[in-house]
Amino acid sequence: MEHVNVTVPDQPLATLFYVNALGFTRDPYVDFGRANIWINVGEQQFHLPTRSPQVLRGHVGVVVPDLNGLAQRLESVARQLEDTRFSYRILKHRIDVSCPWGNRIRCYGPGQFGTMKLGIPYVELDVPTGTSQGIARFYNEILQAPATAADGRCTVAIGRGQTLRFGETRRAIPEYDGHHIAIYVTNFSGPHAALERRGLITEESDAHQYRFTTLVDPKSGKSLFELEHEVRSLFHPMYARPLTNRNPDQSFSTYVKGRDAFVP
Repeated sequence: MEHVNVTVPDQPLATLFYVNALGFTRDPYVDFGRANIWINVGEQQFHLPTRSPQVLRGHVGVVVPDLNGLAQRLESVARQLEDTRFSYRILKHRIDVSCPWGNRIRCYGPGQFGTMKLGIPYVELDVPTGTSQGIARFYNEILQAPATAADGRCTVAIGRGQTLRFGETRRAIPEYDGHHIAIYVTNFSGPHAALERRGLITEESDAHQYRFTTLVDPKSGKSLFELEHEVRSLFHPMYARPLTNRNPDQSFSTYVKGRDAFVP
């Protein structure tokens, strides 16, 4: 999984949250001006196009190098974000954060997701009761991605140390607003053919990318959940693109030469 895409209405506010508060890095090479910003998080990204806000129906898990440093940065921006939906809660082994528009992010320190010290190890979605088994069948049989389901939860292996999670809930789930994730697949044409047979392809982007939104149960054909997937082949020009990550502890007042970059 390469990125999570949610739209935001205010780029300076998004920069304050994702860069100044969370300590992530605005991509220095691919720039869209005011139309979009890409935020590097280790080997993954958040993509934040400028439009009315989208809110993921679930939460994103991230690993940060230092939870104590994160807590200090969150405190430092709290006053500037007090008229938004920004909030944070410090727990024993993580910090739960809400962005200015209500997207939930769970921040963990190194060691809880293998060797990852900075990155996005998982995305978790809230799904209706009774759908987790069918969602697992969808990923196993159509996307050809290893998936398991038990006790109302589905877990899909989507990369080195990464998972896509679906948890059943009885709570009302908001209407889908178009947020998406981007994934790379080793078998590009097989899932495409399986999706096309079911009429699920929504965009033929180019020779190395397509999109689909609806997850269906291969057994019954029933629609289960909506989450747009931007599917890319390993020949996509951005596959395994090296991402620049800064050291968030560097500041004007505490600057140390040679420590600008984050080095795992």
